[in-house]
Amino acid sequence: MMEFFDYFEQVYAERWPALLEALKGEGRAVELRFDGAAEPYYLDEASVFAAKTLSVEPGMAVLDMCAAPGGKSLILASMLKGEGSLQCNDRSPDRRIRLSHVLENSLPPEWRTNITVTGYDGVKFGLHKKESYDRILLDAPCSSDRHVLASPTHLAEWSSKRVKRLSVEQGSLLASACDALKPGGELVYGTCALAPLENDAVVAKILKKRPAMEIVQVEELPEGADRTELGVHVLPDRTHGCGPIYCAKLRKRDV
Repeated sequence: MMEFFDYFEQVYAERWPALLEALKGEGRAVELRFDGAAEPYYLDEASVFAAKTLSVEPGMAVLDMCAAPGGKSLILASMLKGEGSLQCNDRSPDRRIRLSHVLENSLPPEWRTNITVTGYDGVKFGLHKKESYDRILLDAPCSSDRHVLASPTHLAEWSSKRVKRLSVEQGSLLASACDALKPGGELVYGTCALAPLENDAVVAKILKKRPAMEIVQVEELPEGADRTELGVHVLPDRTHGCGPIYCAKLRKRDV
């Protein structure tokens, strides 16, 4: 248990006590309610920001690579407005059940006609769907540190080795997303992790491995959000409870 606190005290130094208290507090969700939908959905404001950062427009071919439970998929669908296509993917059968429920009940029928739910392994998209999408959201599986902090069991099991292992998996997913992106297309890589190893470090490695990719600076940030070297980190101590959410936006050069 102490490893968790010691690890992040080293990362955040004098900021860590205030950040830790904020992480223990209430989150800050907004209600997503669309006309014609059966029920609302509640999503962290920082997650709404991350999804909107993808700049989806009607008519685009969009992939939400790790979509469950579906909150960000709702944002993407609302931007497409039933035009183009949205593939909501998650390899977990149980999570896909939740994802399908959210899409079915929290979107108006006319926005669901262009949506498919699939269960592929995300690392295979770059091989089987090469240069197929205009926009990709990769909300990568991560340490989910705020949830870890709220669970004594998960806190006791936490290890810096898991952070390193996850960063490798995240890198594989991001490489796949880059390969599945059309030239001129854009993607957003995101996590709800605190560790730079799962955030900027993953993006830095992909910029070396995929030289066609470049960073797109996000212009408008939530109040209190931090710019990192390659992306944006929304942390609850400075954003009234929002996050943690990290996101970085990348574009594939049209060469």
